[in-house]
Amino acid sequence: MAVQHWADALRKAKKTALISDGKRKAHYLFEDGNEMAEEYDLKTDELVLRKWRHKTTFGGQGQWTWEVGETNPNDITSDVIKENCSNPLFMRKDTKASFQWRIRNISYPVEVYSVSAEPTERCCVIRTSNKKYYKKFSIPDLDRCQLPLESTALSFTHANNTLIISVSELSPLVSLNHFL
Repeated sequence: MAVQHWADALRKAKKTALISDGKRKAHYLFEDGNEMAEEYDLKTDELVLRKWRHKTTFGGQGQWTWEVGETNPNDITSDVIKENCSNPLFMRKDTKASFQWRIRNISYPVEVYSVSAEPTERCCVIRTSNKKYYKKFSIPDLDRCQLPLESTALSFTHANNTLIISVSELSPLVSLNHFL
């Protein structure tokens, strides 16, 4: 089973952990050379950040890519060109019961949004009926464990110019992410 394969890969990885700034930080170095870093809030024990670094084609260390959490808020790549602060901001923030994505700065009424699952492409799609926003995203946790993506597990809500999409009913997988 794929869930067992992922659990075995986590067990075999070299792990380093420390507590700093009110967070439990864990670093995993997998046998294939890939790295994963996670941060958990000490009070709530919720996942705050997960990022990956894969080996490059020539065996060097690649750039970190964010999977969960805010996408590197302190990284300023240029003083001249910046993204507009009113653009929609897409980020993942998990809870203990569900995977969650938040899209900030998106102010349309809730009736405009449509969220659906595409099981053949293994992704979720967000559309607006006014054709102002479209986003397709995958769920890497489901891909790693080769679990099906079911549209019945999807739900969404809108409040304070933020669209919140949740994928729930994944308690075995969510608990697997928090067992280490």
